[in-house]
Amino acid sequence: MIEDKKVSEHDDIPLTASEIGFLWVQYLNDTLATCVMRYFKNICEDKEILPLIENSLSIAQSDITIIKEIFSKENHPIPVGFTEEDVNLNAPRLFSDAFILMYIQKLEVIAMASISMAIGVSARSDVSDFFRNLLISVSELHDKARKVMLSKGVYIRPPQIPMPDKVDFVEKQSFLFDFLGHKRPLTAIEITHLFMGIQSNTLGKAMMMAFAQVCKNEDVKQFFLEGKGIANKHIKKFSSIMNNEDITASMGWEALVMDSTAAPFSDKLMMFHTTSLIALGIGNYGAAAGTSQRMDLSATFVRLAAEIALYAEDGANIMIKHAWLEEPPKLIDRQALVKQQK
Repeated sequence: MIEDKKVSEHDDIPLTASEIGFLWVQYLNDTLATCVMRYFKNICEDKEILPLIENSLSIAQSDITIIKEIFSKENHPIPVGFTEEDVNLNAPRLFSDAFILMYIQKLEVIAMASISMAIGVSARSDVSDFFRNLLISVSELHDKARKVMLSKGVYIRPPQIPMPDKVDFVEKQSFLFDFLGHKRPLTAIEITHLFMGIQSNTLGKAMMMAFAQVCKNEDVKQFFLEGKGIANKHIKKFSSIMNNEDITASMGWEALVMDSTAAPFSDKLMMFHTTSLIALGIGNYGAAAGTSQRMDLSATFVRLAAEIALYAEDGANIMIKHAWLEEPPKLIDRQALVKQQK
């Protein structure tokens, strides 16, 4: 009991920059998820998928309440995020039930990685407990979605490789470099990153195809169409590398997007969702470049990361133009304060 009291006393110390940052991002993501899941709940017909939507919605709504309490206690302004104005619950079906199921599973994978990082930099017990409990909830939801996907035959398994019969050690530099046009076979880790690259770009391509159909602003539409093209190019690049190794790439999601042209979400929400996924993609490519020991693969991931970084900048400029980009918490501008005194 004494130890618990000591821990609780630490909650009176100010939030760190990391804690503020991760709570702020989580709040925006949860308000977005609330809009998306409420729309999904309205259009979903599958009785096995509907509980997953309700579970995701419940998690997001609970998060919003807790983060508001923490920020209010610290006199930190509550972010705007996304509201009723950003969702049209009466919009016709834009996504199939299968898309909704696969979307939930993929988004929980993304969330688990982000939440794990937040736990690692959270010192205060209330913030650490929040993210730790959230990780449990998200991982349980992912497991439920995975089981439903398996039961429906839509879960895409990563490729299999023959089981090695002994331990080998690298003996030549050719393991790293391409000598005389010969490339060694892919490692299990490299196959994983290529597979994940195809999966994330397949989701991105389908989402941007759907968003381009329904968005209102012409510059936003052109942004989504360009993104669809980039995602398609990256899918082809990763697939060709795997096909050269006689590994089959995964199926596309295009058929899971309906032909509706009525927007269920605001252009602001769709732009934020897209740019957030792009930022995660850059991080994934960086991790892939750092762990791919075949130098041609590492260089490919670096080059493609640079390409989508430029694309992300275009997205940020569009959001600034339309006053949609909510500014994250930041340091005080000391130079500006000094200039005000002149």
